[in-house]
Amino acid sequence: MTAESRVSPGARWALGIEYQGSAFCGWQRQDGPASVQESLEAALSEIAQSAVHTTVAGRTDAGVHALGQVVHFDAPAARPALAWTRGVNRFLPPTISVRWAKPVPLDFHARFAALGRRYRYCILNRAERSALFADRAAWIARPLAVEAMQEATRLLVGHHDFSAFRAAACQAKHPLRELRELRVTRRGDWVFVDAEANAFLHHMVRNLVGVLLSIGWGDRPPHWAAQVLASRDRQQAGMTAPAEGLYFVAALYPPQFQLPTLDFPDLHTLCAPSC
Repeated sequence: MTAESRVSPGARWALGIEYQGSAFCGWQRQDGPASVQESLEAALSEIAQSAVHTTVAGRTDAGVHALGQVVHFDAPAARPALAWTRGVNRFLPPTISVRWAKPVPLDFHARFAALGRRYRYCILNRAERSALFADRAAWIARPLAVEAMQEATRLLVGHHDFSAFRAAACQAKHPLRELRELRVTRRGDWVFVDAEANAFLHHMVRNLVGVLLSIGWGDRPPHWAAQVLASRDRQQAGMTAPAEGLYFVAALYPPQFQLPTLDFPDLHTLCAPSC
């Protein structure tokens, strides 16, 4: 099927979405504040000339960004892939962009078919704030000891009860998650925290980063991370890191769907173009 081929009405499409979350109340449609979902569905409806509802791989909070968010929808009208990308982008604000569109089987589900999710947290670790990266990275003026943070990450990876890193408003049925990767790297003034799991609890990444920051500042030793995890008590953990540093990088799917994805090595310039 070529990019210009039309797919019949009722066909299911997957989209890869990029957005800068600063101006939005988050992904999910809400009464009042603008959401990414509301903007995207309005643009899709313009192309379809009918109401379109989307299902997302991972809901993001206010101020959180995305590089490779994935949604699916059932098209009420036959349109070529270019209409669902370039056409939809004409009706979107400049802070949201559809990067790719692909027809998928009707049993594809953006949320439930995903085998994992990846996030990156970007920290500008220098004395003075940035004019260029305001709202796009967390500014941490106090020096961070990355080696201590790296030591702590090894105590958190694995299949655990992450209740200590779960927001009070989390609606997940249980707190068990498989944290497959948690990695801290430094590139000049930039510190990146990369995380991959089968799924994440509400605020889980930002709470993990909060604990790592306390360790990086030297306020707590690396083994404190294991104590927080074992406590299963949110009150034992540290701060919730600011939303502006968090990026939804990718949702991971079985290979038969053949969906584009981003890998961590491809993101080495995210928020640090001079590196």
